[in-house]
Amino acid sequence: MKIYVIDNGGQWTHREWRILRYLGVDAEIVPNITPLEKLGDADAIVLSGGTPRIGLQEKLGNIDEYLSHFDFPILGICAGHQYMARFFGGEVKPSHIPEYGKVEIEIIEEDTLFKNLPRRMIVWESHNDEVSKIPPNFILLASSANCMVQAMRHPTKPFFGVQFHPEVEHTEYGKKIFKNFLEEVK
Repeated sequence: MKIYVIDNGGQWTHREWRILRYLGVDAEIVPNITPLEKLGDADAIVLSGGTPRIGLQEKLGNIDEYLSHFDFPILGICAGHQYMARFFGGEVKPSHIPEYGKVEIEIIEEDTLFKNLPRRMIVWESHNDEVSKIPPNFILLASSANCMVQAMRHPTKPFFGVQFHPEVEHTEYGKKIFKNFLEEVK
């Protein structure tokens, strides 16, 4: 199994790579400007978090091309999640209450990412922007007190987005969330 971690300048991109490697995946970090054809052997990709203000930025590397052309599983984390939401017709705006550190989320829809996990869990946050309007037909998977769209999925493709950071040790069940994502990879 080959998974590329698309680097959007996130402070924890290497942790996403590391957890995938720990789970036995052939993972590689590549810049978000990597041409589509160079990712042809991918079984899945992870869109890392990053410093870009998605609510304020027009384009993020070649992410548009990846979301347009790939049908294999994609997991967007933080900025990757926000960009995915905006690409598919959602809205991203500055958070009314930015979240940093530990936050409790509630699972609304178990779906793939949260299969066999508790309904509430502590996750690690680091964001100024958030998805303020979920894309049409997307499925809301999780929320928190200050952020309605903590997790979502595409209605027909195996595309998932999470606002929080499952790759950091402070997120409960982060490794299990990655394992659940990997179950989507055929």
